Amino acid sequence: MSSHDHASLRERANAGEKLIGALLRMPSEEIVEMLAVAGFDFVLIDCEHGPADIVALRQHIAVAALHGVPTIVRVGERDRGQILRVLDQGAEGILAPHLDSAADAEALVDAAMYPPVGSRGFATYSRAGRFGRIDPGAHRDWWLENTLVLGMIESPRGVAHAAAIVTTARLDGIMVGPADLAANSTPDDEPVPEAISAVHATLADAGSLRMDIVGTRAAAEAAFTSGADLVVYNLAASLLSHLTALATPAR
Repeated sequence: MSSHDHASLRERANAGEKLIGALLRMPSEEIVEMLAVAGFDFVLIDCEHGPADIVALRQHIAVAALHGVPTIVRVGERDRGQILRVLDQGAEGILAPHLDSAADAEALVDAAMYPPVGSRGFATYSRAGRFGRIDPGAHRDWWLENTLVLGMIESPRGVAHAAAIVTTARLDGIMVGPADLAANSTPDDEPVPEAISAVHATLADAGSLRMDIVGTRAAAEAAFTSGADLVVYNLAASLLSHLTALATPAR
C-alpha cells in the first residue's frame, strides 16, 4: 500500500536485485502464506487462467501484505476494469497477456498508471490508499513511481514487434509466454527457442526488465544466469511434479 516503508518491487528490480516468485492460481491463501514463510520475494497471482474473483484476490493480496510480500497480478487480456480494481486492492504490479504491438503496450500503461502518465481512475479510499488515510498527492506520486508494469509477448506478431513494445514509455519489462508462443507459431515462423532469445536480446539492449517462467530450481538458476531479473515458478506444474513423485515411491 502507499504507506510503504520498504523498497518497492519495482525499485528492487531496477536496482539489480534478482527476484524469485511463484505463479499461483486462486484460491490458495494458505500457499500464499507458505510462499512468504519460505522466503519468496513476491507472489504472482493468476487472474487470466485462474478464477478472476476480485474478492478472493483481495484476500490473497492482504495475506501476502501481512507477511511483507508484494504481489503482481496477471490480469485478463485488455481488461482495463480489472487492472483498476487489482491496483486499488494494493497489488504492486500488473502482468498483462498478449502484447502484440506498441499500441497494446501503450494501452496497458494507460490503464495501469495515474494521470498524467495514464488515465487510471483515481481513488484513495480503497485498500491501496489505506481507506482514505493517505494524502492524495503522496498516494498518486507513490504509485506513479512504483507501479510495476509488465507485459507478455506470446505470439510471432509480438516477437516481430518486440523492439517497439519494449521501448514503450513506462513499460517496465516483459515475460515471454512460451506455451502461447508455441501454440501460436506455425512451421513458417521462427522456432520458439530462437524467438525467445531474440526477445531477451531486445530486452537486454533496451535495459528493460526480463521475467522468466520456470518449473524447477535448476531452470530458475539458469534463467538468472542468462539475464532474467525476475523468475517465477509455474507452481501448478512444480507442485504436480512433486506430488506425482511422492505418489510413486518404490514399494
